[in-house]
Amino acid sequence: MGLYKYLSAFAKTPEYEKMLKEKMISWRREPVILRLDYPTKLDRARLLGYKAKQGFAIARTRIGKGTSKREAPAGGRKPQHTGITKHPPKQSLQHIAEMRVARKFPNMQVMNSYYVGEDGKQLWYEVILVDSNHPAIKNDPKLKWLAAPQNRGRVFRGLTSSGKKSRLLGRGKGYERRNTNKS
Repeated sequence: MGLYKYLSAFAKTPEYEKMLKEKMISWRREPVILRLDYPTKLDRARLLGYKAKQGFAIARTRIGKGTSKREAPAGGRKPQHTGITKHPPKQSLQHIAEMRVARKFPNMQVMNSYYVGEDGKQLWYEVILVDSNHPAIKNDPKLKWLAAPQNRGRVFRGLTSSGKKSRLLGRGKGYERRNTNKS
């Protein structure tokens, strides 16, 4: 087995779960969006395109679980008919977290993100950011597509993997079948 396979195998052990639980206690006291020096799950970050080179950054973000509350309508009515609670977001929480990070770092593009952990109230995701104007990115033949003008703001147009899932684009279980009959 290679290094990343060992890392993913270790992430499934009870020791890792205990270590992660202790980390999340300290994460609760940190800011909502925090830039990191290195990813928490290196195997997952590498799988989604992260490289330890100039122009790449990692940001961990925290987002509240569950549905949001709406503003209470004017006028008298029964509380159960006000429609304040139980309004789920139209996008996944992961996609919303990516967009929040993109607003915090406007000079960087969101490449992808991955789940890190959760407790009873919050979810944590780590977002892979790329500085598309950095010379190391512009000169890399595999990454220079991020510097093209049509790829600016890709997270806001639902072009990351979690954004595509929110738009029901994909294959397999859970996606609508397209009509492929050629007649």
